[in-house]
Amino acid sequence: MNIVNAKTFNEKTPLSDLSEAQLRLLEETYCSHGDTVHYSAEPKFFEECEGSYVYDAKGTPFLDLQMWYSAVNFGYRNERLNAAVHRQLDRLPQVASQYLHREKVELAAMIAQDADRKFGRKGRVHFNVGGSQAIEDSLKLVRNYTGGKSLMFAFEGGYHGRTLGASAITSSYRYRRRFGHFGERAQFVEFPYHFRGPKGMTKDEYGEHCVRKFARLFESEYNGVWDPKVGSAEYAAFYVEPIQGTGGYVIPPMNFFTELKKVLDQHNILLVVDEIQMGVYRTGKLWSIEHFGVSPDVLVFGKAITNGLNPLSGVWAREEMINPTVFPPGSTHSTFASNPMGTAVALETMKMLDDEDFGAAIMAKGAYFLDGLKQLQKRHAIVGDVDGLGLALRCEICKEDGFTPDKATMDWLCDEGMKGDLTVGNKTYGLVLDVGGYHKNVITLAPNLLISREEIDLALTLLDQLFTRAARR
Repeated sequence: MNIVNAKTFNEKTPLSDLSEAQLRLLEETYCSHGDTVHYSAEPKFFEECEGSYVYDAKGTPFLDLQMWYSAVNFGYRNERLNAAVHRQLDRLPQVASQYLHREKVELAAMIAQDADRKFGRKGRVHFNVGGSQAIEDSLKLVRNYTGGKSLMFAFEGGYHGRTLGASAITSSYRYRRRFGHFGERAQFVEFPYHFRGPKGMTKDEYGEHCVRKFARLFESEYNGVWDPKVGSAEYAAFYVEPIQGTGGYVIPPMNFFTELKKVLDQHNILLVVDEIQMGVYRTGKLWSIEHFGVSPDVLVFGKAITNGLNPLSGVWAREEMINPTVFPPGSTHSTFASNPMGTAVALETMKMLDDEDFGAAIMAKGAYFLDGLKQLQKRHAIVGDVDGLGLALRCEICKEDGFTPDKATMDWLCDEGMKGDLTVGNKTYGLVLDVGGYHKNVITLAPNLLISREEIDLALTLLDQLFTRAARR
């Protein structure tokens, strides 16, 4: 294929020979900017990747502390997982979803048997190709099981995707604003974000406070969600991220979900757990909900199950919700839903997790990284809050008062890291950061789970340099 805009390019120039400047002109002309790539004025071009690093055309290593929004949990070009893709590509790369292949069956069995052991509930697994799509499937499951109830609870600060149904249970109005009225938008409930919660409360007390506020909705029929005469709620399910992702890696108190689940069980409201970003050992366990001592009715997963390779997502649900007599063939469908490439690498991921004690290593690395962040907090006034669970870590950027959100500095830090001019010893680095939080002022840190202590030290050194530059600008 050749470029045909003679005003800009020689029309005989192959696309593969274009410079980065020429590619940017093409991108401005032919690429939609609606697919979320334009968070900065000039998104970076990368050429290669390996382990914890991505490399630009100059070969500058950029230490990636967000790993594709926690999709590449096991490092770029992971040899074992990449090999699984190559094996499947050479054997059975495609097959129509009306037929079966062993990888789908083995993977579903591994996930369902693991859930049975952990949650004490038999269930089944249903596949799709992206997190939002799996959320859509879960909404169908819930609505079908509850007799067509279409209203859901969800958390302030929660993020579940940008398809229409997922947007309706995502608290940010900006994802819905331009697309008409969402009549079945969720009712959003306060999440115990302790750093910005009421003063004078401990983290546990704030969690209890949030549960009491939620429970008040069921005190009488006049609170709007409950009919005490027949014992029925208008709402079908509560969609939760155990640790909020896009909301800024907000970690609730450990007693929070056990208390919330009591209220849900009393009123026959399902608990749907979104593990799309925090699942697959980001927090030191396969599913982050395992830290909190409750059993979900539905669990949605995606992203890191394939280490960011061939897309695959899915839903685990209790047997009585998902067995073929209540959720028959064709209830949802995607041509690529349980594709052999995705299920093969996901199956290898699950086997890899069984072969090693990932949990202990991740918790140790996370504690080491968090301690380093706390040391940075002591040295830099702009670091208002740090917290973490496993290798899901947060660093909240504030004004010099240590509390007022500072989005401008957060944006500057991201852009500065992408310049690729940070130096340690005689080497030059870039730093890949991700922005999250209610005020878009939080560095959400999701490094490679196989990150070394030396790389953690490097990350802390590079962050220290960025914070020092920010103070001097």
